[in-house]
Order: sequence, then structure tokens, then C-alpha cells
Amino acid sequence: MDETQVLAKFRDVFADVMDIDDPEIGMESTAKDFEEWDSLSNIRLVVAVERAFGTRFSNADIEGFSCVGDLVRALVARAG
Repeated sequence: MDETQVLAKFRDVFADVMDIDDPEIGMESTAKDFEEWDSLSNIRLVVAVERAFGTRFSNADIEGFSCVGDLVRALVARAG
């Protein structure tokens, strides 16, 4: 999967977790851009992303994500 495909799939997961129809989310988006994206929903989002993409992130990985693009690039790298 390339970044565009991963971002599209992430957007679907994000929409489900945050209960937002068609969220405008891009590579530079952060939790500050969405009122719904609080600490609890962040945990739910990480779990949902791990399930959707068949991977697991360490706490260090998660702490290193400063924007959606960081997460997308990590998922692309893991996909090989």
C-alpha cells in the first residue's frame, strides 16, 4: 500500500471511531484539528488502526506520532 491508499483507509477508520461523516483529514492533521479527538478517543483510534492494518505499535511508536502523516508513513513502512 502507498501513502494515498493508507491515508484513505485511515480516514475510514478515523470516521468510524470519531463518528464523523467524511472527515477532512490530511497528512498534516493533528488531534488539535478535531474537537472529538481527545485522549480516550486517541486510544480507541490506535486500537482500531492496529486492527484494521494488522499491526501493533509500541508506546514509543505512538508517542513519536506528531501528525497523521507520521502514522501513515509508519504503516506504509510496515506494509513493506
